[in-house]
Amino acid sequence: MRKMIKFLYIFIGLIALGLGVLGLVLPVLPTTPLLLLASYCFVKGSERFERWFKGTTLYKRHLETFVKERAMTLKQKLTILLFADVMIAIPFYFLEIFFVRLLLVLIVFYKYYYFIYKIKTVPAPKK
Repeated sequence: MRKMIKFLYIFIGLIALGLGVLGLVLPVLPTTPLLLLASYCFVKGSERFERWFKGTTLYKRHLETFVKERAMTLKQKLTILLFADVMIAIPFYFLEIFFVRLLLVLIVFYKYYYFIYKIKTVPAPKK
């Protein structure tokens, strides 16, 4: 059973990694959160996959600063926030339950508070 769970983590990590790479090209997919998910899954699934992923330039360019310093570039923050806003707007539009809508609005406010005050903004790396 334990091997199956580790395999599932690795499988989900590879899917998240693939989608994260697609997010580099497609602006509708948020690269950073998908790569964070991949990193988490690789940590839980396999030391070998974790070491491999942390050695890639993809990890170093997009996640290393966040993991070490709890900091992101302004572009990374905006991409995540806007993607999340779109995902939250969908149920907000379709659901007419007042308390659900209120909860969604509170989530949006907290999300912005967290990204503005809890995660440092760093300049984008020079290419």
